Amino acid sequence: MTGLEAVLLTIITAATPLLLAAIGELVTERSGVLNLGVEGMMIIGAVSGFGAAYTFGSAAAGVAAAIVMGVGVALLFAYFTQTLITNQVATGLALTLFGLGLSGLIGENFTGLPLPDPAKLQRLHIPLLTDIPFIGPVVFGQDALVYASVAITVLVAWTLARTRVGLVIRATGGNHHSAHALGYRVIAVRYACIAFGGACAGLAGGYLSLVYTPQWIENMTAGRGWIALALVVFSTWAPRRVAVGAYLFGTVWIMGLYAQGAGIGIPPQLLSSLPYLATIAALVLISGNRLLTKKNTPACLGLPFVPDR
Repeated sequence: MTGLEAVLLTIITAATPLLLAAIGELVTERSGVLNLGVEGMMIIGAVSGFGAAYTFGSAAAGVAAAIVMGVGVALLFAYFTQTLITNQVATGLALTLFGLGLSGLIGENFTGLPLPDPAKLQRLHIPLLTDIPFIGPVVFGQDALVYASVAITVLVAWTLARTRVGLVIRATGGNHHSAHALGYRVIAVRYACIAFGGACAGLAGGYLSLVYTPQWIENMTAGRGWIALALVVFSTWAPRRVAVGAYLFGTVWIMGLYAQGAGIGIPPQLLSSLPYLATIAALVLISGNRLLTKKNTPACLGLPFVPDR
């Protein structure tokens, strides 16, 4: 394996959880719901995925548990914000705090335990294709969730732009009163989109504990949920730009780690903060183009909907 090949493989691994979490949040926000609990859903997915994989000795069990728990926590958020009409910002922040606390409780007995090899999500090996020098391992030698993240992104982009379902989601986020007047079930659509976002966030967390760092470490999401939220704004709610942004941020993340390993004379604290500094810089850059941001921002984002009002 060449140095460049190793760097590319590491970047892909670092970008995948960001892409999964961001694409799920994008669908949620396109329906008009602002869920700031991505970090909480990711950490619950991480501990649930590791716990199930370790207990049953199966990576498939870990992936399924991460998705189910992500959906479960997301539906809790949906119940509060869509049925009880609580404030979405406050509820999302509470969800993150809840997820961080609950994950520490669930994962107490798993801390420091290595994941058995049968429970790890292995890279695929496609005969002949994976053996191609350089291109083979990078393109055809990834684990299944890397390809799933790309497929989900393509499917979301196609659905939002080309299908009736996507039109309903965009209409719900654009003007929920008009969508309701046309007969669309706004609350049901938002429940479904929130659940999808939870599934993607849980899967992103599971990827961290099953692939990126195959063990459970408390607070192992390390702010990735907040970066995923920023990616949605950075992409101006466009799926293909989410993918570009995820790999860009993954590159920044990994370059900081490689710089530390190379002994470059830069304080390690500064290198560790590079992904977050890049997030701030990206948000400042996007906010400068108000026309683009206003054009693509769902008009009802964060606004509650009550049918009889």
